[in-house]
Order: sequence, then C-alpha cells, then structure tokens
Amino acid sequence: MNRTLIRLLRLMAPFKGWMALAVLLGAATVGSSIGLMATAAFLISAAALHPSIADLGIAIVGVRFFGLARGVCRYLERSVSHSVTFRLLARLRVWFYEAVEPLAPARLMRYQSGDLLSCVVADIETLQDFYVRVIAPPAVAGVIALAMAGFMWRYDPSLALVLLGFLSLTGIGVPILVRRLSRPPGRELVAARAELHARVVDGIQGLADLVACGQERRTAATIEATAHVLASAQRRLVWINGLQTGVSTLLMNGGMWVVVVLAILLVSAGRLRGLSLAVLALATLACFEAVLPLPLAAHSLEGALAAGRRLFALADAGAVVRDPARPVEGPATYSLEAHDLWFAYAPGDPPALDGVSFSLPAGRRIAVVGPSGAGKSTLVNLLLRFWEYDRGVILLGGVDLRDYAQSDVRRLIGVISSQAFLFNATIRDNILLARPDADEAAVMRAAQQAQLHDFIQSLPQGYETRIGERGLNLSGGERQRLAIARALLRSAPILILDEPTANLDPLTERDVLQAISAAMPGRTTLLITHRLVGLEAMDEILVLEAGRIIERGTHLELIARAGLYQRLWLLQNRADVSEFVSMARQAL
Repeated sequence: MNRTLIRLLRLMAPFKGWMALAVLLGAATVGSSIGLMATAAFLISAAALHPSIADLGIAIVGVRFFGLARGVCRYLERSVSHSVTFRLLARLRVWFYEAVEPLAPARLMRYQSGDLLSCVVADIETLQDFYVRVIAPPAVAGVIALAMAGFMWRYDPSLALVLLGFLSLTGIGVPILVRRLSRPPGRELVAARAELHARVVDGIQGLADLVACGQERRTAATIEATAHVLASAQRRLVWINGLQTGVSTLLMNGGMWVVVVLAILLVSAGRLRGLSLAVLALATLACFEAVLPLPLAAHSLEGALAAGRRLFALADAGAVVRDPARPVEGPATYSLEAHDLWFAYAPGDPPALDGVSFSLPAGRRIAVVGPSGAGKSTLVNLLLRFWEYDRGVILLGGVDLRDYAQSDVRRLIGVISSQAFLFNATIRDNILLARPDADEAAVMRAAQQAQLHDFIQSLPQGYETRIGERGLNLSGGERQRLAIARALLRSAPILILDEPTANLDPLTERDVLQAISAAMPGRTTLLITHRLVGLEAMDEILVLEAGRIIERGTHLELIARAGLYQRLWLLQNRADVSEFVSMARQAL
C-alpha cells in the first residue's frame, strides 16, 4: 500500500469510531434508496393485478418507511461525515504546525513563504475531502455490494454474479482507469497551485519595488503563465471526470439491462415470479448509487496523495537542533563563553565562524563588530539554538549550551533585532508577544523604558492602535522601539542586540540607543553591529572578519591600532582622526 496513504490513514485513526458510524449511516441511506425503489416497484406491479388493499398494506408502509428513512439517514450521514472532516482538518493543521515549528528557521530557509502558505492552506484544504470522497465511498460501496449480492442470490445466483461483475467494473475498473489518467494532471495541479501561490505572495509583498522598477507587467505575465498551467491541469481533470461519468452511466444501464434480460429468461422458465421483474430492475439501478462516487474517489485520491506527499516531505525534513534526552536545569549564573567555535551552513561551504572564542561574564557588555558577512548574525543564531555548531563549545553559566532545552535557552535571552517581526495587530498585542500573561502596568512600564509610551498615548486609540502589516503604519524608529519594549517586557537576564539601529537615520538612531542603554544595566549584553556608534560603553569589542576574530579590546585601544576597527571608524565618521588617535594613545 502507498506509504503516504498509510500515514494519512494513521492521522485519521483517532476518529475511527465516528468514521464507522458515518459509513453505516451512508450504507443505510443507499439501502433505504434501494428499499424505496424495490418496494415501490413491487407495489405498482402488484397493484396492476387488482388485489385486496390488505395485500398491499406492507408494501405501502414500506414505501413510507424507506422514503422517510432515506432523508433521515442522509441528514445524519452528512452531519457525522462533515463533523469527522472538520475534526480531521483541525488535527491536520495542529499536527502540521507542531511538525514545522521545530524546523524554523534553519530548515525553512529553502522554502518560499508562498510555498509554505500553499502547504498550510491549499494542501490541507485538499485533504478535507480525503474522508468524504476517498475513504467513506469504498466502504459504503463494499457494504451495499455484499448486501445486494445476498439479495440477488435469493432469486438466482446468476443474477448475483452479473450484478457483482458490473458493480466491480464500475467501482474498481473505472476508478483504476481514472486514477491512471488523472495522476499526471493531478500532480501538475498541486505543483502549479503551489507555484502560483508563491508567485502571487512574492508579487504582493514586493509590489512597491516592482512598480518602482517597472517590472509589474513582467511579474503579471509570469503569474498569468503559471495560472495557464494550473487551468490546463484543471481542464484535463474535468475532461477525465466527464469521461468517468459517461462510462459509469453506461455500465449502470448495461448492468440493469443484463439483469432484466436474465430475469425475463427466469420468468419464462418458471423460476421467477413476474412481480419480481420490476423489483430487480429498479433495485439494480438504485444500488449503483453506492459505486458511482468511486471514480471520483480515485480522482480525489491522486490529489490527496500529492498534497500529502508535500506535507510529509516538509514535516519529515527533520529539525537541525534537537533537545537533549535529559536537559539540565537553568544556569546558576548568566555568563556566556565560546571556545574555538566553528560553524558552516552546509557541507563544503566556507566556515561562517572559524575558531571564535570569547568570555562574557554575567552583567558585562561585549560588542561584536565587522563588515557584512563577517559572521556576526551567525553567532546570534547559534546562541539562540537556531543552528547546531559543528565544533567547539558555547557555555551558558559554565554548562554546554547543548545540554539545555531550547525553550529554556530562549527564555533566558531577550533579542532586539533590526528585523523584528511585527504582526498586524494592536500595539499591546505586539508587546505582549514576549509575555502574554503580563499585566497592563508591566506593558506600560516596558513602553516607557523604550521611550515609546508618550507616542502611544498621543494616538487616538492608544495601545489599541493597529499597526498594519509588519508594522508599516509606524515609522522605522517607532517599530524599533516597539521591538525594544517587547524585549524589555520579557525581563530576560541576557540581552542580545542584533543590528538594533540598522537603516535608521542619525536622530532616530540616537533615540533608539538611549532606549537600549536604559535596558542594559544588570544584564549580560551582547551587541552585534556594523555601526560603530556608542561602543565606548562596551567592556570589550570583538572585530570579526571572514568568521575569525582579528582584533579585540576596548574602543580606545582599537582606535589606537591601525587595524580594521580603525578603518571602519574612519569610513563611518569621515573625519581625520589623527588627533583623536594621538589622544587615545596618550590615554593608554
């Protein structure tokens, strides 16, 4: 059996009781239809012979019973089956999120946001029909086929064998044909839909830049081409659906006529009552209601398996970082140390960090500076346990960082990043992300420390103001201060500042640095930056280049040397610092 199908069935296992009930109700619905048609046929045939009304009493009651039972059973079957579907969808979404969350961010970097959106929305939505259209119909068809075979066998074994043959052709032969025909367009449909989602999301997110560069027509043409591929796959699937409908109808009517011909021969031979002729014909037609959905089930199965493969491929990617079997308790002190740290993002890639060592005692401050690509952000990723370092060791409180649970490490570290993600929610909700159980006083105190409270109070809706997608209703400095407020609310003993003033103007940078300085006292602080501003307050500065520490010292010590730090400072300040260097050397 297909491995993807087995895994999908395992996800449905908790609902097997409800599924069995839905199958029974579905079989009862089709059985009621067969009973209604057969009883009605018998009633009409018997009434043509002008019997006593008493002789027709059971048939009359049967018609009423089966007519009411069909409606009741159909309602209950739909209610139960859709309840199972919604429960399955909820389970799939929760399962997928729990499977994907440990993959962030290392494993998810190779996926486009639109591709992930396609998995979360489109692929899971595709699986909503997995039970209703793929699993339940074959089960109902099996029950009805056995029941009808037994019913026909009572009249004559040949009738039962003929009926089973036509039911098998309709319920097995046609689905096999449909599945083989729909496999290529079904896979193409899932892939094209995912690509279309990715292109549309990228186009919407980058719309301003596309318009500015005059590339909106080209992007629209690319999206249109992908949409044509999707439409082509959909057209082929519709054609296949029409083919299976025609073939199924032909087999249904052919089966009825063969049964009628055989029944006529049996009546002529005196082995069957004439009253049974119409009963057998209409019962045969009615029982095909159970197998007619099976070709559509085969069609839906291919799409469900393609969606399932995409979901499982992502969920099975495997987390880069795993918790130890027995995590140690929290550290006694909040010091950080690195010894001969080596890391590369992929085998064969040049090292992003090569032999990095430093010591950051609790409550002290270290800055890591260097040009872009030097390995600064990589160090942050390793400290936050987003990636697993290859060689060397990082110690938190004197204990290997890998001996702690990931959640415990991140609980102790507050991060202020230039790329902090802000949600399309209120200011209060975005601050509370760091600590959802914080009270109003704590939220306002964090905003005051981040020098954001007065601005918030000036807004008509205050803390209830919605900030828009990624906080675009706020200025760059306001977004940065909001990120600072979020980190301060967490009250983490270790503070990592990852390019906290990148892309800010000098005035905004000064305000943000003041807010950050107010947050530093008493915290173990690691500042990652390429902007050499405000580093006089650092206890030590590490200069990274190509993943290696090439200089270390205080601001004055590094300015006094003719090294990379001095060159960077000269470039950023655009000034002749010979006098300043002379003063620094005298001070040293």
